[in-house]
Amino acid sequence: MIDTPRLSIGMPVYNGENYLADALDSLLAQSFDDFELIISDNASTDRTAEICQEYADRDPRIRYIRQPQNIGGGPNQDFVFQQSRGELFKWAAHDDVCGRDLLARCVEALDQRPEVVLCHADMGHINERGELISEYEYNLATDSPDVAERLRSLLVTDGGDDEYGVIRSSVLRQVRPCGSFYNPGRPFVAELLLHGPFHQVRERLFFRREHPDRGDRNPNIRAISANMDPRRRGQSSARLVAEYLFAFVSAIHRSPLSAVDRRRCYREFAKYVANRVFVTVPRRALRSRPLASSGAGA
Repeated sequence: MIDTPRLSIGMPVYNGENYLADALDSLLAQSFDDFELIISDNASTDRTAEICQEYADRDPRIRYIRQPQNIGGGPNQDFVFQQSRGELFKWAAHDDVCGRDLLARCVEALDQRPEVVLCHADMGHINERGELISEYEYNLATDSPDVAERLRSLLVTDGGDDEYGVIRSSVLRQVRPCGSFYNPGRPFVAELLLHGPFHQVRERLFFRREHPDRGDRNPNIRAISANMDPRRRGQSSARLVAEYLFAFVSAIHRSPLSAVDRRRCYREFAKYVANRVFVTVPRRALRSRPLASSGAGA
C-alpha cells in the first residue's frame, strides 16, 4: 500500500456484480495514479465480494472492507470517507465509468485554483453495454464568485452529479455528511458550494450508467430513504421532506459566510421554497441521484 496518498477514492457498493469490474478498471487505469481506493461492501449477497477481493489481490492501492451486515447506503458512504487518508477525496459508484484523465484534470485544476473546493468534469450517460446514449450539458453557475448566485443556480436546476467530483477533504470534514431523507444530495452539495466555488472541466470524462437496477429508480420517498439508512424505515414522507428543507437552512447557518451573504442565501432559499409545493415527489428531483444509492441495500 502506498504511504499518504494524494487522493482517496471511496466506493460504497451493494450487489454490484454486473458493472463493478468496469468501474474498477476505469479507476485503476487513470493517468493520475497517486491514490488509494477504499471499497466498502455493504454485506452483498452476489459476487461482489469475490470480484473485489480479486482486484485487491492484484493492486495494492485497493483496500477492501466487507461490512458484516447491511448498514444502509448513507452510513456506508460516510464510512469510506472516514477511512480515507488523502488530502483530496472522491466518491465512486460501482456502476459508473471514468475517462482515463478524469482524476488528472480535476487534481490539476484544484492545484491551480486554491479557492475551488470541488472539481468535476462534463458527463455522459451510458447504457448497460457501456454505449453513450446522451450527453449532459452542465449549465450551473457553481463557479461564480458570488455565493448566493451559486446557491440559486443549484436550487433551480437539476444538478450534474457534482457530488462525484474530486473534493478537498478539509472541506468535507467541515460539512454534515449526506443525509438519508428526501433527495439528500442537493443540500449536501449546497453546503459544499457555500464553502467555495466549484470548477467544471469542459471535457466529457465522467459517464453515469443508466440501468434498471439503479438504486434511485424507486419513486417512493420512504423506500429510497430506508435503503439509504434502515433506521428510516417507517418514517413519514412529511418528516423526510421537512428534514430536506431544514438541511438547507442548517447548511447556510453553519457555513463560513459574512452576515450579508448569509442573509442573501436565506433569501434565495426562501424564494425557492415559496415557488414549490411539496405534495408529491417532483419529477425533476427524482433525476438527482442520491449519493448513497450505489451503496444501498434492503
